Amino acid sequence: MVNTLFSGEYQSVFKGKGMEFAEVREYAPGDDFRTIDWNVSARMGHPYVKEYTEERELTVLFAVDLSGSAQFGTRGRFKAEVAAEIAAVIAMAAIKNNDRVGLLLFTDRIEQFVPPKKGRRHALRLIRDLLAFEPSGRGTDLSEALDYAGRILRHRAIIFLISDFLDTGFEKPLKVISRRHDVVAITVSDPRERELPDVGFLELFDAESDRRIVLDSGDRFVREQFEYLVTEEGARLSRLLRRLSIDQIEIETDRSYVPPLISFFRARERKLAR
Repeated sequence: MVNTLFSGEYQSVFKGKGMEFAEVREYAPGDDFRTIDWNVSARMGHPYVKEYTEERELTVLFAVDLSGSAQFGTRGRFKAEVAAEIAAVIAMAAIKNNDRVGLLLFTDRIEQFVPPKKGRRHALRLIRDLLAFEPSGRGTDLSEALDYAGRILRHRAIIFLISDFLDTGFEKPLKVISRRHDVVAITVSDPRERELPDVGFLELFDAESDRRIVLDSGDRFVREQFEYLVTEEGARLSRLLRRLSIDQIEIETDRSYVPPLISFFRARERKLAR
């Protein structure tokens, strides 16, 4: 799949960052005056210019939510399994592009961090951790994950934030990190989270808090209110991401993730070409 679908799409969108600052040196005849560092020149008493080097390699970080709600699925796969597969596919495409790839696993705490490195063996290690890691937490703390990623990433990076986003209070850290890094939000959901079946009384269990409630799914008003609230939460998240200029990829457990990913790459390519 990486070779036939995603490798070319990834490379067409995520290219090297271009020029990165390297050092300051004395001005020489023929240097572009636009590269003069006026602060250093003023201190030293004669002109100095900034030198840049071309940087082609990217740093990619996958921040993956392993909270209790990710261990849910009604159409053959849990949300966590879909998230792991998406991260694996994009990671292999990044490795083929000679990029550095890292992994941040989180719940209501930082569960594991694997620093970005190159190489297929490293990518396979990340995939193994995605599939086999057993988290100790069950809640969700997107703010902590975003703050941590902001602290450990010294240079601009691409951050794929993969979660069901069933959390609140993360707007500020998301805004802060999106100013410095290229953040892509991949939202993973299950159809059963959007609508209740008409089957009478249901006991629902919250996998993150152990809270249990009983409701009457046979009541039309209850079903409509549930659907309305879930729809509003999804719309609120989408508005937030648009306001922060963060791309969103919506993935559902009952559908292939290939079309949404391809659509994302192609839409972003068109945007970059403008």
